[in-house]
Amino acid sequence: MIEINSSVKIEESEIQFDFIRASGPGGQNVNKVATSVQLRFDVRNSPSLDQDVKERLIKLAGSRVTEDGILIIEAKRYRTQEQNRFDATQRLIAWIQKALEKPKVRKATRPSVTSKAARVGEKKKHGETKRIRRYVPEEWE
Repeated sequence: MIEINSSVKIEESEIQFDFIRASGPGGQNVNKVATSVQLRFDVRNSPSLDQDVKERLIKLAGSRVTEDGILIIEAKRYRTQEQNRFDATQRLIAWIQKALEKPKVRKATRPSVTSKAARVGEKKKHGETKRIRRYVPEEWE
């Protein structure tokens, strides 16, 4: 059981780990040991998350989610399977915690009378500057 917060817990059976060989430097060890971890979590079919949390998680994760709604997290930062597995799990928890936060509802506001007057004043000043710079042939002859 993975605890996200006091109200949300995910069963470990919902998470699937695949171990693959990591790319990049590492000497002979990298060719022999599958230390890289791919964590797969089926967001759409998870009974632990509410529908709105699922939608926010899919939106937050972006291209890490497949068309089937499976979130894939790759962890190959560390040299051992255990550390990479822990890293992938912590990243999943962080994504879910971020998705649990409800976005603030934007309240429509109007500009104040003072700010409108200031904006119009700036526009008039700018227009006056442009009018002064204008070339009028009669004034030059």
